[in-house]
Amino acid sequence: MSLKPQNVTDYPNINTIFQVWKFKENLEIQDSFQRLCALVLNLNNSVVNRFPDSRASCIIGIGFEAWKRLGLKEPLPKELENFTEIKGDKHTAISTFGDLHFHFRADDYSICFDMAIEISKILTPVAESVEEIQGFKYWDNRSVLGFVDGTENPHGKDRDVFAIIGDEDVEYSGGSYLFVQKYLHNMDAWRGLSTEDQEKIIGRSKENDIEMSDEVKPDNSHIALANIGDDLKIVRDNMPFGRPSSNEFGTYFISYASSFSTTRKMLENMFVGNPKGNYDRILDFSTAKTGSLFFVPSKDLLDEFSG
Repeated sequence: MSLKPQNVTDYPNINTIFQVWKFKENLEIQDSFQRLCALVLNLNNSVVNRFPDSRASCIIGIGFEAWKRLGLKEPLPKELENFTEIKGDKHTAISTFGDLHFHFRADDYSICFDMAIEISKILTPVAESVEEIQGFKYWDNRSVLGFVDGTENPHGKDRDVFAIIGDEDVEYSGGSYLFVQKYLHNMDAWRGLSTEDQEKIIGRSKENDIEMSDEVKPDNSHIALANIGDDLKIVRDNMPFGRPSSNEFGTYFISYASSFSTTRKMLENMFVGNPKGNYDRILDFSTAKTGSLFFVPSKDLLDEFSG
């Protein structure tokens, strides 16, 4: 039984690099993948020894097609599949392809940078990088929209409960479902709103991060639709990113969950609406440019995959 999870429940750090890779066609990838799994384990051991207070980690997620191509364990994790788009009347959570996802975290960007270099050395001959995002902590964990992000995250032992698979899929206990989306924000339109209107769209006060009462909070606010109950939570590790000179501002949404169905229900509420048509107003200002599902195996399983 696999038990030891990767560092999916660590709290967000100051610096982050996200990478998505796609394997090249008609190449032998098994050896590279085995070396990659061993490297991920080694990197995590190394940063703990070298920088014990850095809260550094490297997490690998594996996509459905990559899992099959590599001939990994069968049956597959129960909810691992190619993400299918969620199309509402106005907005769509699109589906994009990725074989591998990497999540590098550290208080010192140098650590993230060096870990990403080592991973890239192994992958470059056999895979193409299709996404690389450099995220950063913005003030007191705010998105570039100006509101605190991740307020509804579980804490303490609850993070393990909601993010890590247990007895519901014994063969993959210690694993986690990873879903990611790259959002780009229309900051010109957003800045054109009053603070009061922004707060109604989010469902919280901007300055103090206090949730509106149910009597005041609009039913199409982000908080009203993205939070689907105290028993259905995910662990978010969202990070802002941007290129001010290009007017590019965004949020990399990343969720770890013991069940992908929880994340999918949240997305259906946001994009289709609850009830249908009552979609999340934040989507009028934030557009999903990617959408991919991965499985994060336990450290025990990574060790098995490394050969």
